[in-house]
Amino acid sequence: MSRICQTDGFRMIINNVFSSKKSHIFTIFFINQSIEQLKMRILKNISLTILVIGYLVAGANHFIHPQGYYRIIPSYLPYPVLLNVLAGFFEILFALLLIRPKTRKVASYGIILMLIAFVPVHVTMLMESPLKVGDLLVTPAIAWIRLLLQPVLMLWAWWHSKL
Repeated sequence: MSRICQTDGFRMIINNVFSSKKSHIFTIFFINQSIEQLKMRILKNISLTILVIGYLVAGANHFIHPQGYYRIIPSYLPYPVLLNVLAGFFEILFALLLIRPKTRKVASYGIILMLIAFVPVHVTMLMESPLKVGDLLVTPAIAWIRLLLQPVLMLWAWWHSKL
């Protein structure tokens, strides 16, 4: 009997709260928050899709046009062919790992470490620009943009490490 009274009392409180004007403000607030969360989830899914596709394409490009990459690997690094293959492999691997929520954090941190490892390549491009990379002419302006884009890409990957 006391359980029924408690339940009925709870229902009365809920009905009173939701019938007041203040509760409408609360309801609107929670609906707005839900809409904002939904918008953020959609934005994050679109962002993740772009990131996955971008790294899949970039990784595949290491195998489709390897000559362009050999040119920008710093001369003090040994085995440029192997480094190019590893870069392409890991870009594809991390892109695939980004897809599943269980492996997304590992992929995000892997991308960040990979981008840190690529900094010497971007510095070399900057120092040797203008230069041809495949069919692309890398001007000093493009080299600077690519170098300054690295921290942005790192933050983008890090954002996706948060589930």
